[in-house]
Amino acid sequence: MVDLNLSKIGRGAKWAVVGAIKGTGDTIESIIQATRDVLLIAVDGVSQVVVATEKAAGQIVVGAVQAASEAGEDIGVATKSAVKGVVKGASEVGADVGKTAVAAVEGAAKAAGDVGADVADAVEKATTGAIEAAEEIGTDTAEAVRKVVKTAVKGKEND
Repeated sequence: MVDLNLSKIGRGAKWAVVGAIKGTGDTIESIIQATRDVLLIAVDGVSQVVVATEKAAGQIVVGAVQAASEAGEDIGVATKSAVKGVVKGASEVGADVGKTAVAAVEGAAKAAGDVGADVADAVEKATTGAIEAAEEIGTDTAEAVRKVVKTAVKGKEND
């Protein structure tokens, strides 16, 4: 298993996802829970929770997608699930869910490129995961995430 330029948090997410997939066989739920848990652990006791959450989000998604790729799992499912878990975790620690969602979508794009997957598809799946997680949090959160993620994605397309 190669850790393609992963941070400690990314490696932790990768190993957590590998263990969760092997242990449960339920790829979707295991990735959601593993990425959520890694985020909660990563920011536990940190004074700047909001900043730490945003920084960790992309790294966690990259690690999760790499794990899924190496385990032969569906990259789209892994991407959507990882982003969903990170967004839910961000809500639980009081971080800015919109900014975390953007960081997670950016991480998904990077991860797709790292593993040779379709970047546009990864961004689409990540955006869907972020919005679905936000909808589970609440209507106002869903609207905010939908707006900020779509704005960020359009901004990247224009770069």
